[in-house]
Parts: sequence; structure tokens; C-alpha cells
Amino acid sequence: MKYRYWFYNYTELNMKHVFKILFFFLFSLSCNTDQQRSDEPKGENNLAYKWGRIALEATANDTEKFRPRPTVTSRMLALVQTAVFDAWSRYDNTAIPVYLQNVARVPEKERTLKNKEIAISYAAYRTMLTYFFSDSLMLRNKMDSLGFDPDNYSLDPTTPEGIGNLAAKTIIEARLNDGSNQLGTMAGSNGKLYADYTGYQPVNSADTLNDIKRWQPKYFSDGKGGRFAPACLTPHWGKVKPLLLDSGSQFRSPAPPAIGSAQLAKEIKEVIDLQVALSDSQKALVEFMRDGPKSVQQAGHWLMFAQDVSVRDKHTLDEDVKMYFAVEAAAMDGFIACWDTKMKYDFARPYSLVHYYYKDKKIKGWGGPGKGMIEMMGQEWRPYSPETFLCPPFPSYISGHSSISGACAEILRLYTGSDSFGIAIKRIPGAMTEPGFEGAEVTLQFPTFTATAEMAGMSRVLGGYHIQCENIEGLRLGRNVAAAVWKKYQYHINGK
Repeated sequence: MKYRYWFYNYTELNMKHVFKILFFFLFSLSCNTDQQRSDEPKGENNLAYKWGRIALEATANDTEKFRPRPTVTSRMLALVQTAVFDAWSRYDNTAIPVYLQNVARVPEKERTLKNKEIAISYAAYRTMLTYFFSDSLMLRNKMDSLGFDPDNYSLDPTTPEGIGNLAAKTIIEARLNDGSNQLGTMAGSNGKLYADYTGYQPVNSADTLNDIKRWQPKYFSDGKGGRFAPACLTPHWGKVKPLLLDSGSQFRSPAPPAIGSAQLAKEIKEVIDLQVALSDSQKALVEFMRDGPKSVQQAGHWLMFAQDVSVRDKHTLDEDVKMYFAVEAAAMDGFIACWDTKMKYDFARPYSLVHYYYKDKKIKGWGGPGKGMIEMMGQEWRPYSPETFLCPPFPSYISGHSSISGACAEILRLYTGSDSFGIAIKRIPGAMTEPGFEGAEVTLQFPTFTATAEMAGMSRVLGGYHIQCENIEGLRLGRNVAAAVWKKYQYHINGK
């Protein structure tokens, strides 16, 4: 009995000793991990952020070369960030890639920051070489400057270079025939990249109004004394396969107010009244959200806002990879859903509606650069916009700015766990619309993500591009898109 007691007592002492050693080992490991995290580059210094900046530069250059095409660039940005996410997922405990297959999670000892940086860099670089092909030299130079070999084409899934290249290859192949007509080879198209293949033809021409409720092309100045009427931008976009939504029609908006209805008359008058009372701050807001030359459009604008969050909250590479993926997925799918509604109703812009409702009636409106608000006939009214971009060249209902802003703002609110944003932007009102007649510098305050989305949507009503219902329904659609995207995002992050 004495020996048995001694044995149990000895065993208990040994187990206590073992647990004590194990505790100190795990504590030491935790401290080392925390130290590693504290030493990681944060905010604008982490490599996911830097590749986000490169993607924005490529988007701005794309606008200069191909004119604004927000639908197309939203897809480019989202697929780049998805490839980055897929490559990164192999270094995470639970994340499930969207497209990458048959590549195992790397052993835990290899899940270093350096390996993650290599993997996401090759994923970003290879996808951008495909989608932003006209900027290949710039992209190659960026890769060089970051210390990576742009000629490393390895597809070895046991190396970070191979994982990054595989993530890019997989997504490029998977999305090649997604309905975007990326190569211009779909039956019914004219052979140009991203060309329409649905046979859409506007009911109205730039010179003849046949149906007031339908979209009418408008003449823009070419900046050289001539003019042209842009065709409808990507009328097929509602048919593109979404990234995380089930379908483009999943949240289709109800019909716009009917011609002759009291609601439509009220909203058209509101556009006129708002323009007459435009303040300097409102002009600056219209221009900031319109985004002007070298625009990154709405998907890029909200990537910029996400990067503001990264700087504010000192994000690590891991946090930025996840956030950018969620935001850009919402932007891409938001555009697809928005275009499904736009092309379903093919609704007129305020430009045409004001002319029709107020023809031969005296109203006040913006007379053009240096003229201020003047008295004019209804058919002379125009948006607060330069001659070279009078209004967006596609149907009005619903607002793309509202849809994408509603979606991305909601994603950022969900991701950060707070609606707080808190950035301020300084702008010179009129600088992009009436140069030479600018106002004094103003500061635009964006206190919350929700308020920022609502300001973006309202800016389109203030500018004369949309009536109020298009803003309201756009915000509603965008928030519905965000809820669905967030649910799928949780699966890809947590595996459930």
C-alpha cells in the first residue's frame, strides 16, 4: 500500500512537471508569434496593400487608354484580389480558395510571412498581366522593384512561387468564358474585347427620341472641336457569371416610376431644384465621386477606401488580403446585379426626362463653365458635368454608384465590426467641371461607411445623372448583394 501511494504521488509530480514544461513552451511560442506579428509590416507597408496600390495604378491607366468602363474594371480588380486570396488561403488554417484546386495547405512551419508575400505577389502579377495587359512593362518593373523574378513561371505547388502562379492560372482559365466576352470571341459580338453579344440596340438615337421612358445616347465633345455619341457600355454585363452571388438577377429591382406618374414628376423637379442650389461642398462631392481623369471607377474608389481602413487600423498582410477580397467581390457582383436591372428596364436619364417634361418652359440650371446658374428653356438643361463626359452612356435605373457604394460600404462595416470611417478629403470645387472658375477649397467629411455610401449615391442626384428613386433602389440592391456576398465570404474564410 505504501509503495502504491509512492507510485501515484511520483506520477502526479512528474505529470505536473510535464504540464509546467508544456505551458512554458506554448507560452514562449505564443510570445514569439506575437512578436512576429508585431514586427510585420502594417498598413501601407504590408505587401497586400502595395499590390492594391499597383492594381489601382493599372486601373487608372486602363481608363486613360480605353475610356471609363466601370463594369470591366470591377471584374479585373475582383479577379486579381481573388487570385491573391486563393494563393494566401494555402497558408491559413481554415480558408478555402474560390478557384484554386488540388493544392494542399502548406506545412505549418512554412507558413511564414515571406512565403505569403511571395505567393500573393505572383498571384497578383500573373493575373494583372492578363487583365491589364497594356501595362505589362509597368507591372514587370513593379515586380522587379519588390525583389521578385518576373520570369519565374513555376507551377510547383510545394513552393510559394508555384502556388501564386497556379492561383493566377486557375482563375484566369476559370473565368475565360464567364459571359464577359473577355476575348471578344462570343457569337454575336464584333470581335472587340468585352464587346456586347446580345444585339442590344437603343430605341432612341442621339438625334431622335422615339420613346421617352427609354435610354437615349447623348453627344459628347471629343475635346478637339468634334462630337460623338458613345454606345451603351457593356449591355451584356447582367449575364456575366457572378463571383459569389447565385445570379445577376438575384436582387433585381422593381420597375421605375411610370411616365406621367406624380412620383416621376416630383423626382425630375427635385433634380432641377438641387442643381440650382448647388453649394461649393456639393460641387466638390459630385466631382470627387465622379472621379474624373484617370478614374479608378467605383470598384477602385472603394478599394481606395479599404486601403484607408488598412492605414487607420494598421492591418497586416493577412487582414488586407481578406478585406480586399470581400470588398472587390461585392463590387464585381454589385455591377453584375446593377446591370441586370439597368438592361431590364432600359430607363431614361434625367438629361432626357428634364428636356421632355420642361420643353419650352423657363427653368434655372447650370449654364456651363463660368456662367453659373442661369435662366434657360427646359430643353437646354444639362447635368453638372464637362462637355467631354456629359452623362454615363448606359440606362439610368438604377444608380451604379449607389449600388456599388451600398455593397462595399456594408462589407467594410461588417469586416471592421463598426460603421466608423472618419476620413476627410480636401477638394477644389469646380476644378474638374469648370476649370478657371473654381471655388475655395473645401473639406469633405466621411464619418461612417453608411454615410459615405449615401453621399456617393446622393452625389449622382446632385450632379443630374440620376433621379432619387435610382439612388434609393441602388443602395438597397447593393446592401442585399453585400449580405449574400458576406455569407459566401464567411464560408471561404472559415470553411463553414
